[in-house]
Amino acid sequence: MNFYDNNYDNTEVANRLVEICRTGDFTKAQKELFADDATSIEPYATPDFKKETKGLDAILAKGEKWDEMVEELQSIRVSDPLVASESFACTMRMQVDIKDKGVMDMMELCVYRVKDGKIISEEFFV
Repeated sequence: MNFYDNNYDNTEVANRLVEICRTGDFTKAQKELFADDATSIEPYATPDFKKETKGLDAILAKGEKWDEMVEELQSIRVSDPLVASESFACTMRMQVDIKDKGVMDMMELCVYRVKDGKIISEEFFV
């Protein structure tokens, strides 16, 4: 077995995630590509979000909370993915108008782990 062989081509998952995220529809990406028992890890806990969220339903609820905070997604840029055998990464930069806080320029490194064609974890680094 070659070191680079795996049972599933993660490039397909990575490209699809990037394609959907470039539209700003994170809920669609999660429903389509995430495993039911996926984990989401933020760079740090805030009053609005826990550091770690487990399970697709909880991740979707976290997304709904985020959507409620956002007045307007002014722009989003997502890099092409860098793909490894069981994971991939991309950068995401957003200018977001947050209710009662104003415009924020956010940039993160997003790292995803994939198993059997589904994303099993996402972690964000600033």
